[in-house]
Amino acid sequence: MSLDLNMTSHKCFKLEINIHTVINMAVHPIDYRYGSQEMRRIWDEENKLQKLLDVEAALARAHAKLGNIPAESAEVISQRANTKWVKLERVKEIESEIHHDIMAVVKALSEVCGEHGKYVHLGATSNDIIDTANALLIKESLDLIKSYLLRLRDVLLELARKHKRTVCIGRTHGQHAVPTTYGMKFALWLDEVNRHLKRLNELEERILVGKMRGAVGTAASFGEKAFEIEELVMEDLGLKPALITNQLIPRDLYAELMMFLALVASTLDKIGLEIRNLQRTEILEVSEPFEKRQVGSSTMPHKRNPIRSEKVCGLARVLYSNVLPALLNNPLWHERDLTNSSVERVILPESFVLLDEMLRNTIRILEGLEMFPENIMRNLYLTKNLIMAEPLMLKLTERGMGRQAAHELVREIAMQAFNEGRDLLQVALNNGTVRQYLTQEDIDDLDPARYVGMAEEIVERVINAVKTDEK
Repeated sequence: MSLDLNMTSHKCFKLEINIHTVINMAVHPIDYRYGSQEMRRIWDEENKLQKLLDVEAALARAHAKLGNIPAESAEVISQRANTKWVKLERVKEIESEIHHDIMAVVKALSEVCGEHGKYVHLGATSNDIIDTANALLIKESLDLIKSYLLRLRDVLLELARKHKRTVCIGRTHGQHAVPTTYGMKFALWLDEVNRHLKRLNELEERILVGKMRGAVGTAASFGEKAFEIEELVMEDLGLKPALITNQLIPRDLYAELMMFLALVASTLDKIGLEIRNLQRTEILEVSEPFEKRQVGSSTMPHKRNPIRSEKVCGLARVLYSNVLPALLNNPLWHERDLTNSSVERVILPESFVLLDEMLRNTIRILEGLEMFPENIMRNLYLTKNLIMAEPLMLKLTERGMGRQAAHELVREIAMQAFNEGRDLLQVALNNGTVRQYLTQEDIDDLDPARYVGMAEEIVERVINAVKTDEK
């Protein structure tokens, strides 16, 4: 391929470029670094072209069933509406001449259909094809996302069940609060993932729709059989017809899709952030898996960095940022303009491929999660029972002291214990006011390992609710 470049000196330079090098030169990391082959295949140029051709073929079959075009023509169009006949290179060649992507597809398909090509795209406008093909791509992508969410749910279900009695310190504001359990942590994430699966089912009902409504959505170009044509096309493709459109399927649906993908990303971000914090050297209660030959640092050989969790958290920022352009794509000029098109070429494949990467990494992290029981217990007792201030206060109120008075007394005792580096319960035991209400046995009964309330039952409730939803 030759490119003529006019430089400021008005001299003409000719640059020879191998066309195969240009086509195979990856720029965006989703092309070579992120996402599974399955997800990247869905959004690659070849499959996107095939989906456009699938819609054109379904339209031809619908016209033939209603007697609008010869059955033979629909058969030929259907047989040749695939990338074995319609080559991506030819579509691009035509588009470079006419500067219209869908007409390039229409012309390329018409070429290979010979005399039958005159019936291709009959009555349709570009977004009848684009939006319906997008629905097919989104359907394939959501099926893959759903499979990951189901697997993630299973992993969390097992972790919640296994660790429902694993007591650990709970933290608020980054400070030791009161005890909780790892079962609670895992069950919280489990419940959230289960809600995403419910949201996904609801979302699919709204978003997996196509259209055959023509230029501004009135379906005038399809004549009196317009609704029949649309219903036949959508039934053929496994979609539902949109209730009303202009030239576009309403983009509030795409915005909802992007918000759903970002919401799933936020859960994975939450999981990754918690694991990163719990893997800190000073805490080290859990760790993401570290492979035998994995290198943690180019200069510090000892490092075991939480790189997978960090990647999950980092990629979430991209998905969050893609929500805004999706929202901005909803308000367009009159019955449509083109400002949404270029945006959707970027944010749809990017968001699906990156979420695919995040889900697979999170599953891998949790499946291989390392836990350090000795550090969990060390941290539980790290503050010398300061974390038992709440149950101490409640025990005093149980024995007759007013709640506010008990709070102030325990606050003073806690500050004294902290400043003197002593055990809270020992300081309390030596306090005359406390001894008026509590016995040695009462104090001894205050054990962090037993102060987890209904944690086990709460975890069981979540597990049972998820098992019920599975049915």
